Amino acid sequence: MKKIINSPDKVVSEMLEGMEKAHRNLVYIRELEVITRREKSEKVGLVSGGGSGHEPSHAGYVGKGMLDSAVAGNVFASPSPDRILKGIEEANSGKGVLLVIKNYSGDIMNFEMAKDLAMMDGIEVDSVVVRDDVAVPDSTYSTGRRGIAGTVFVHKIAGARAEAGGTLPEVKAAAEKAISRIRSMGMAMTPCTLPGVGKPGFSLADDEIEIGMGIHGEPGVNRSHILSAAELAEVLLEKILADYDYSGKEVALMVNGLGGTPLMELYILNNEVERILSEKGIKVYRTFVGNFMTSLEMSGCSLTLMDLDDELKELLDAPCDTPALKG
Repeated sequence: MKKIINSPDKVVSEMLEGMEKAHRNLVYIRELEVITRREKSEKVGLVSGGGSGHEPSHAGYVGKGMLDSAVAGNVFASPSPDRILKGIEEANSGKGVLLVIKNYSGDIMNFEMAKDLAMMDGIEVDSVVVRDDVAVPDSTYSTGRRGIAGTVFVHKIAGARAEAGGTLPEVKAAAEKAISRIRSMGMAMTPCTLPGVGKPGFSLADDEIEIGMGIHGEPGVNRSHILSAAELAEVLLEKILADYDYSGKEVALMVNGLGGTPLMELYILNNEVERILSEKGIKVYRTFVGNFMTSLEMSGCSLTLMDLDDELKELLDAPCDTPALKG
């Protein structure tokens, strides 16, 4: 295992400490693994989080126009309720807090427990759950579809509505509207190695890829021989477009790297994706290419589409200033 770390059991705390030092508008709440905004504002608070290893998600999206607090768990593990409660408290200005939760059983259980604790303390809290991954049927897991890179679009939409002065029900409605219109599909070419484990979590032959793999290495739809960028674009879009009718729509497109894929390859894939969408009469309003929700050093990618209307365009285009996304 070759990694730039000191100790496997300190990777999360040392990462967050380094992030605080690199971005002076962030504050790191030590021992509770919370990153929060240094400058508070009187608005609905927005909190998200999950296991570490998906950077820049989620702490990279803390800042004006997006999250107020992000809560980090251990690598690929949900944060505990006490950490989440602290994130809620830091984000609360008295106008309520919305939790954006990815659809994994541990995240849902711990965020809901923290929500209950916060409400017992008199904080108004609501939540939404992102389930954008079309790789597997909704009945495959006990909680249904997984939440993956489309979560970043939800952060952006809900954050913009909150920054504009929306009430908690209005911020939740904007988030749910985005969630209903977002679909994603991913693939992996190599496994990743958890710092505390020291060996890859699964194996793929040199000429194999896994279609539909999750961001924690969960199994996908099938294994395939290596595909060209054009073939891969067809395969990933086929599942997305079969699940949601984007015909004649304007969309936001995210071509997301999983941590080990060069930008050169992501841009090549984007070229093929935009060609296919154009041929199908789907207009790309905005494109995001880069590493937005990763899986340590896994080589692979995901595609996300969000169906836009005038409201969502306005919120997508609203200013934001975070370490990982500026506009």
